[in-house]
Amino acid sequence: MQTGAAVSRAREPESISSRDNILAKIRTRFFAFFLVSGFCGILYEVIWMRLAMAQFGVTTAMTSIVISVFMAGLGAGSWAAGRLTQRWDEGGRLPRIHAYALTELVIGIGSLAVPYELLAGRKLLEAAGVSSSVGYYAAAGMWLGVALIPWCTAMGATFPVAMWAMQEWGSGDRGRSFSYLYVANVLGALGGATLPLLLIEALGFRGTLRVGGILNVGLAVWALALGSQFGRAPQSRAVADAPGMDKTTMPGSRLNLVLLFSTGFTSMGMEVVWIRLYTPYLGTMVYAFAFILGTYLIATFLGSLWYRREGVEARDRSAMLWAVLGAAALLPLATADPRMGGSFWLRVVVRLAVGILPFTTLLGFLTPMLVDRVSGGDPRRAGAAYALNVVGCILGPLAVGFVLLPLAGERWALVTLAGVWVAAGAYFAFRPPAPGQPAPPRAWPWVFAASMATCAALVGLTHDFASQFPDNDKMVRRDATATVIATRLGKSKLLLVNGVLMTEVTPITKFMAHFPMALLERPPQHVLDICFGMGTTYRSMLSWGVRTDAAELALSVPAVFSYFHADTAQVLRSPLGRVYIDDGRRHLERTQEMYDVITIDPPPPISAAGSSLLYSKEFYETAKRRLQPGGIVAQWVPGGDPADLVAVTRAVRESFLYVRAFLSVEGRGLHLLASDSPIPNRSAQELAARLPASARTDLVEWGPYRTPEAQFAALLKKEVAVDDLLRMAPSVAAMTDDRPINEYYLLRELSQ
Repeated sequence: MQTGAAVSRAREPESISSRDNILAKIRTRFFAFFLVSGFCGILYEVIWMRLAMAQFGVTTAMTSIVISVFMAGLGAGSWAAGRLTQRWDEGGRLPRIHAYALTELVIGIGSLAVPYELLAGRKLLEAAGVSSSVGYYAAAGMWLGVALIPWCTAMGATFPVAMWAMQEWGSGDRGRSFSYLYVANVLGALGGATLPLLLIEALGFRGTLRVGGILNVGLAVWALALGSQFGRAPQSRAVADAPGMDKTTMPGSRLNLVLLFSTGFTSMGMEVVWIRLYTPYLGTMVYAFAFILGTYLIATFLGSLWYRREGVEARDRSAMLWAVLGAAALLPLATADPRMGGSFWLRVVVRLAVGILPFTTLLGFLTPMLVDRVSGGDPRRAGAAYALNVVGCILGPLAVGFVLLPLAGERWALVTLAGVWVAAGAYFAFRPPAPGQPAPPRAWPWVFAASMATCAALVGLTHDFASQFPDNDKMVRRDATATVIATRLGKSKLLLVNGVLMTEVTPITKFMAHFPMALLERPPQHVLDICFGMGTTYRSMLSWGVRTDAAELALSVPAVFSYFHADTAQVLRSPLGRVYIDDGRRHLERTQEMYDVITIDPPPPISAAGSSLLYSKEFYETAKRRLQPGGIVAQWVPGGDPADLVAVTRAVRESFLYVRAFLSVEGRGLHLLASDSPIPNRSAQELAARLPASARTDLVEWGPYRTPEAQFAALLKKEVAVDDLLRMAPSVAAMTDDRPINEYYLLRELSQ
């Protein structure tokens, strides 16, 4: 007997070691699950957003609706899954990992279903004939909820369900399983913010979604295999709580919940501000937004990893972090200062690294710490806590985009959001210790005082983007979509939207109106200008004395019309003109009007994010439905590489029977004229003779020639054969909503 006991004792360490190895393998598998799941989640958010824009309009309100629906689904799934996990055990003896596999399978199905749901929603709205903006947004929002929330709910459920499944094998990481999965999820999301940019260029949006769907289904199969390999534990072994945690009487839990809501509210709200602040320096390309999102996710990952390395002791050190968080939130004021010099890449790296990394690293530390403290490893508590954080993520961008930015601008919106953390820092620096707890270090109030001095310096000594233009010769207007600046550089007047030059005083914008209108077989009766800009094309169309509509996305753009034209009041009083604040493509889909000419001047550069929706075959099909017989679509293409020009030209060529192309009178950019009726080949004299007197005066207002005949003659000499354009890149396909060739170009550039 003694020998047997001795053998048993000798084997016990081996048994413990074997079990520890199994638990380590299980934990590693879950880390991998959430690495891939985080990648897919960001991939879906980016692509579903873009597909929704194509179907329902590129407006700020629609963007906010999509983000809110997406985040609402995450929050609902997190909260509901935390409450429903116990029913799985009551219903059978299947391993808990099967519930996790089910969530991933549902997400994979959703990745493929959403594009068809969005397309069906647009067709339903078209059939319903909803014309008012309020009604349209309400109907679109309801359909987006039906289309997205089920799949987003499954995404939100992954955190509590995975924590619950890990508990079954006793691998819950001592009450910190949420932060363990959070680190993996954020790291995967970082890949999801970057790699899909290459996949979209190669495969298109739907092809990239199929990649995500395959990955999610693969996760489901992998999770089922894990359940088969390790089976179901004889009983659920709830993980031991971290020292000092009491899930039933957790001190300061209400404060922790308030802080969790605030981290979501301010981080997502600040992301909206950062995009506005840094767009003048980074541009409007999808890669610029990826830089910002990538920096945010890198910092969040580093902060989360820091918290994981600190362990339980992080709870005792976090008060110091709250004290400096307010100052960190204001660093973008310095890095977005227009006086900052250096090379482009140096400016980009420094602006983002110094401006965003400190604040988001701190939040990356504090957010998972708060969820761990509230939940203590309990999936139900974790689901509720994470859902509250998501609610903050929903409300933050709405409050910033529709209230703070229009009323206060980027600078004071950021100061307002930082004020939340200044208040939190003051509370933690000066609060009395709880009964039985040691007093905080004496240095903390001094750290907070230094942070406040830094805040004062950042607010008082930095300049915003608009400050570089003279106060007595500029107009600045803000709305939920954009900050618009009308100003002067030398003798030229400029229009900047979010710091990006949109247009300047140029006769090209007059030709966009007069040339297609003069080419018509019969005098025009009703015309449309998509993208208002300085209002020059709209004003030129009105000079014909015909009904003229304009569609402009940003409310503040028409608000600076008077800066560029002395007769603004007279133009705006015209009963023939009407300006719609709406996405141009959505206006065409909703209106019942028919037009003789539709002229489109998308925002430059040609690679601007979302611009392909005004260059695609689907857009031209929409425009055709609103053209009168013999009507002309006049597309302006502001340059680009051969692939861009060919993709747009081919899209026009495949959409219309007749196409003509002309270089501008200034030699930059391309006029594409398209119709399903032959486009007349008129001489300069014939074109000039068709102009009303007021239109003749308007055409020569800015030259470069003194007579309409000379103006038209200069343009006609620059006609380019469409076949010659297409031969510049014969292998490039037509621009479509699914393949936005102009926006995704990195692989193309690297291969050159």
